[in-house]
Amino acid sequence: MLTCMATTTAPSIPAGLQSTPITSIQPGGGFCFALERAWGRWRRAWLRRVRPAYVRRTAERRQGDCPNCPHDIIDSRDLKLVRNVCGYSFRPEDDAFAWRDRLHLARAGLCELLFFSAIFFLLSLGSVLLGLFVHPLLFLPLILTLTPWLFVLSFFRDPERAIPSDPDALVSPADGTVTHVGETVDADFPGGRAFTISIFLSVFNVHVNRLPRTGRVAALRYYPGEFLDARAADCSVRNEQFWIDLTDAQTGGLIRVKQIAGAIARRIVCWLKPDEDVQVGERLGMIKFGSRTEISVPMELVQEALVRVGDTVHGGSTILLRMKRPL
Repeated sequence: MLTCMATTTAPSIPAGLQSTPITSIQPGGGFCFALERAWGRWRRAWLRRVRPAYVRRTAERRQGDCPNCPHDIIDSRDLKLVRNVCGYSFRPEDDAFAWRDRLHLARAGLCELLFFSAIFFLLSLGSVLLGLFVHPLLFLPLILTLTPWLFVLSFFRDPERAIPSDPDALVSPADGTVTHVGETVDADFPGGRAFTISIFLSVFNVHVNRLPRTGRVAALRYYPGEFLDARAADCSVRNEQFWIDLTDAQTGGLIRVKQIAGAIARRIVCWLKPDEDVQVGERLGMIKFGSRTEISVPMELVQEALVRVGDTVHGGSTILLRMKRPL
């Protein structure tokens, strides 16, 4: 039986926000993203000078086509940052860096992880030297330094998930706590009615987002905005956000996932391409540090909601609701 909260308004275009072109998997930029890009430019120059045979070999294995490509792609490390806006690709067997996916850490966050690790290492080294040569009590900062490093390591974890096989299931796109379940008003959906579920992600949740259904990517939109607390009532229409519209393979209906930045989370990552065929449970991106994810479906396609406000959900494995099958 379908359970609903009171209807709320959710305009199809966020109030006061304007979409801007998507130029990378992290359109909002950021210090570590710029650092990774700078490292990529240095690495490509070094490879062309010292390992020209490797550059030729990877160019021969590169797949796809990207006319007048503005991206300098040598191997999959370069493609990682612009996968969603570049026509090139590499087959899994030609990706020498695919092993990084087996680390169970988000590849989109490896630069941040290495950056913070370097800072914590230097602070720890200073603490050790002070403890050895000044006073043993100065070893204490070593413990205080280790704690935030373990937190950063935990934040970027990317565990495997068991994906439900139920063809009617719509699975959660994120880990976190359900903050809203009910009907919303949205002109993009049939009859201007959508069924929306909002999920708040604390800094202790896994922040990798997953696809809720099998289908095709219909549209992608990025809206720069504010960074209100992700639990605020109007953050969904004022905060920076990324919209992913899917055409559901089974019903043909619109499935909309919104990645919404928060007060701490200011970097949204989405590596999907328009017109790309996707499978339920696949990774689609992440939001770096605490945030909010929303999912909306046509009201007429909802058969049964299975979560309530306050429930804890897990991306890719928790079934949020069951959808009606087409007649």
